Amino acid sequence: MKFYRQLIAIDENPRKGLLPVEWVMMVYLLATSLFIVVNSGRLPNIGLMASTRIQALVVTFALWGLYRLKPCRLTILLRIAGQMSLLGLWYPDTYELNRVFPNLDHLFAGWEEGLFGCQPSLVFSEVCHWPVFSELVTMGYVSYYPLFVCVSLFYFIWRYEKFERTTFIILASFFLSYVIFVFLPVAGPQFYFKAAGLENIAAGIYPDLQNYFGELEFDVLDPQFSLPIPGYTDGFFYHILEFTHDAGERPTAAFPSSHVSVTVVVMCLAWESRNRWLFYIFLPFAVLLFFGTFYIQAHYAIDAIGGFFAGLAMYFLLRWFYNRYFFKGKG
Repeated sequence: MKFYRQLIAIDENPRKGLLPVEWVMMVYLLATSLFIVVNSGRLPNIGLMASTRIQALVVTFALWGLYRLKPCRLTILLRIAGQMSLLGLWYPDTYELNRVFPNLDHLFAGWEEGLFGCQPSLVFSEVCHWPVFSELVTMGYVSYYPLFVCVSLFYFIWRYEKFERTTFIILASFFLSYVIFVFLPVAGPQFYFKAAGLENIAAGIYPDLQNYFGELEFDVLDPQFSLPIPGYTDGFFYHILEFTHDAGERPTAAFPSSHVSVTVVVMCLAWESRNRWLFYIFLPFAVLLFFGTFYIQAHYAIDAIGGFFAGLAMYFLLRWFYNRYFFKGKG
């Protein structure tokens, strides 16, 4: 009952402007809109990208208006949840934006071969093909969204004074990843290996595809564009993975793995919460997710490694940024 009263109690000092998560979205929206204007002659789906930005603005200002009518914790939660829900639009948008740049998978596949002496994304699923193992790593991979939602809700319920900072760090880490994906177009093994030909990959030949992916009228449901997802095809988590893959996957966003980088951010926030149970409950999912990224051939192993270090850098950078510019060093 106390929690419910806190949830709907009117804020004594209502927020008049945008929340930190809304500011970071607006900056990304404006910057990418300028990018679209500059490159309008080279981008084929400007209408789709304009629709994404209009939807983001409508959701943001509709929820801001709801908060002005009822300024309380519940409507703050709805405003932040609205921004999280928009990630499903912003992720495929990176593919539309990075069409103007040539594909770089031939470099990353070559570095992968040089570092490991093989392609782990091919070897891993072939060697460890057991149904139980497949389901475990697939479960880790699809736990991505539940992990950051759960840590956000934990802070909302038990550490509310740091809730806005927590969600800012999480959402901003997504947008930093998206900026990298726009300027570093790497499609990942599932798309590159299919396009390059598995016979070439097996022979250690990694052709430069130039703007192959950028010129596609891409339909992720068409099997000609990607390798089938490896693993136990009758598994519960495999079916969840198939659903999420078909809903929004694109030949983009491979390096660094945002699955890994955001999960590292989440793990840092779980540790910072001072609730060690939260951290240790999340830990096995995070480990399985790390290996799942290249087990299912969504990423190269170096993408996962890069994601780990990128996540650490994002956490400390964004924590410092929030404390300095939103809480004046008091966060």
